[in-house]
Amino acid sequence: MRVAVVSDIHSNLHALEAVLAAIDAEAPDELWCLGDIVGYGARPNECCATIAERADVCLAGNHDLAVRGTIDLAEFGGEAGVAARWTRDVLGPEAQEFLDRLEPQGAAHGVALYHGSARDPIWEYVLSDEAAFVTIALANVPLVLVGHSHVALQIALSGEEVSGGAAPDGTELELDGVQALLNPGSVGQPRDSDRRAAYLLLDLDARRASFRRVEYDVARTQQEMREAGLPELLAARLELGL
Repeated sequence: MRVAVVSDIHSNLHALEAVLAAIDAEAPDELWCLGDIVGYGARPNECCATIAERADVCLAGNHDLAVRGTIDLAEFGGEAGVAARWTRDVLGPEAQEFLDRLEPQGAAHGVALYHGSARDPIWEYVLSDEAAFVTIALANVPLVLVGHSHVALQIALSGEEVSGGAAPDGTELELDGVQALLNPGSVGQPRDSDRRAAYLLLDLDARRASFRRVEYDVARTQQEMREAGLPELLAARLELGL
């Protein structure tokens, strides 16, 4: 079983299309999405339609939950709040119906899936050894996938020892003999100083993970965000991967 994993698309259609083109060339058996399809970007309806059509498994992220009305928009401040309110205003009924079906955690083929973490599937960022250890322990399965932080990560737990860290483009990880927590990174708004769209390939039979990045038309995405009147900071940060 070969699986492609994406997360944190954030209404960036051009990044999503570039990632899906790269994934199609790999011909995996399934596509999983770890949430935050919407928020920040200018193409929420198109991203929802694409993921609804393509993903075999899909979670809800905190932005998805806010836009659909499950989380109070007061929980979001600054530019994120502005974008969430704009997204709620432009979201079509089909996208709303799709988001309404999603949950922030799940499982597939023995893999535990969380948007945030096992301790808090909606809000917690897994960016420390302690957070990774707790999520692996609570999930109690060999492989855990998380999103939310927009940072590609590979963490392994052997006994009580946690190892690993950032997972730049081309990182390969053997999963035999360890419990592992992986974050594919963000499709639509990377925050690890690499502006390229991120995704993950898993071979569940061979127990191997491969982290990938792909170029997309950042300038076109920025133009669409500016034309929509979304906050300039959200467009500008795409250039830097921050």
